[in-house]
Amino acid sequence: MTALNKQALRQLAEKATSGEWWSDVVETDGEYGEGEDRASGYHSYAVYVGSESLLDMTNSTVACIHEEWDHDYHIAWDETAKRNAEFIAAANPATVLALLDELEKEKGYASTYEAEKWHYHGLAESEGERADRAEKALEDTEKRIAEHNFENRLLANADRDIKALRQRIAELEVKLEIADKLQDSAFRHGLQHGFSYGQTNDQAGYEQCLKSYSAGGKNNG
Repeated sequence: MTALNKQALRQLAEKATSGEWWSDVVETDGEYGEGEDRASGYHSYAVYVGSESLLDMTNSTVACIHEEWDHDYHIAWDETAKRNAEFIAAANPATVLALLDELEKEKGYASTYEAEKWHYHGLAESEGERADRAEKALEDTEKRIAEHNFENRLLANADRDIKALRQRIAELEVKLEIADKLQDSAFRHGLQHGFSYGQTNDQAGYEQCLKSYSAGGKNNG
């Protein structure tokens, strides 16, 4: 039912007779059945407001007569009139207006629910975005930690290499110092031999000095 139809129904209900609607039996001598089964007299129905008759279905052209037998007792009634009268009495103006009010209230609830749904939907999206940002920040942090650990490993390796180089340099310096001392010793030894040869022949002593120095250096190395 569209909003326009509901408004039209409200206007009709407001214009209808107000009060308590109810249905009841109306005795009629109308005939029913065919041939030898034809009979007269059955119960029809009417709709009342208070004590006034609002709608009488005695002359309904859609009558559907039902019968019941209980030994000598016989009853016949218009089932169609009964159902329609009960429905019309139940669908009275007050009931229709109450139903329309409930629909409007439910519409308000639905609108509120829809607004809240989109509100929480927006919050969920915001939470999702914050979660994505937090996850991205965590990934960046983990990446920086991994890079930092790699740099630390590089520094540790470099520090180890530097210590090894320093130790090697110290060893070479010790060897160099020993070599210098050996070289000085060999030089002095050569000078001593050269001086002895030089006392007899200056040139021959000089050459012998050089040979002695060279021999001394080889022997000491």
